[in-house]
Amino acid sequence: MPEAKSARRKDRRIIAENVRRVLLKEYLMRETRRAGFGGLDIQRTPMGTRVTLLAERPGLVIGRKGATIKMLTEAVEKSFKFDNPQIEVQEVEQPALNAQIMAEKLANALERGWHFRRAGHSTVRRITEAGAKGCLVVIAGKLTGQRHRRVKFKAGHIKYCGEPRNLWMDTGFAVAKLKPGVIGVTVEIMDPRAKLPDDIEVAPAVPADAAPMPPLTKPPASEGPIEEAAPPTPTEAPEAPADEEAVVLLEEPEAKKVAVTATKVAGRRLKKALKQVKDVEVDVEIEVKEGEK
Repeated sequence: MPEAKSARRKDRRIIAENVRRVLLKEYLMRETRRAGFGGLDIQRTPMGTRVTLLAERPGLVIGRKGATIKMLTEAVEKSFKFDNPQIEVQEVEQPALNAQIMAEKLANALERGWHFRRAGHSTVRRITEAGAKGCLVVIAGKLTGQRHRRVKFKAGHIKYCGEPRNLWMDTGFAVAKLKPGVIGVTVEIMDPRAKLPDDIEVAPAVPADAAPMPPLTKPPASEGPIEEAAPPTPTEAPEAPADEEAVVLLEEPEAKKVAVTATKVAGRRLKKALKQVKDVEVDVEIEVKEGEK
């Protein structure tokens, strides 16, 4: 029983804390509507409660000499019982990619008399031109008659469930008050940096004749300094003894016999040339055979 009571108390505290945060968000949204409310982040710190407010025009939230932000801080502390609240105002870099700001602008356009189709298509076009991967705009209410209608405007890639929706989809909601009744506006935007699980990058094909790259190997770690290896010295052939050189020089080439077939005139010229060769002391034997003219 005591455990059940403690669990109930814990649940009640969690519900009360969440309700208080939702009421604070609605209050700041009403007070900073002209400045372009873009979102709210509440963090509890040892020094108090840090409230980070995103706005399209932060100058209107701060006010002249910080008067507006001081009034908001006092209201947050007294009305919502937050301990030592500190409100920080940050400017939205790209308002067209903030779902809450675009929902507020669409609701204002409907209140000014724009046709819902024209307003929806222009909002989708503005979001896609800003670089969003996808967007969904839903307008619900008494659009053309007394019967409730819901119209959707889509563009790009949209995730409806799963982890990609929780990570990359930004949701904003606003209300347009018209004579026939209240019209709800919902805007969902996918972040341009979204990386979905089905995104696959195909590497370029490598030609078959390309040489494979050598594997990367680390040099072995050495304790001392690395010494450069000395360049190899050219090896000299061993010298032959002088006696062998003398023997090689004194050796005479072997005599060769060459058989030549020639006519009588050619044979006489060859014999004459042979005598001249023998006078030079070259041992050559030529056998001349006389053939037909």
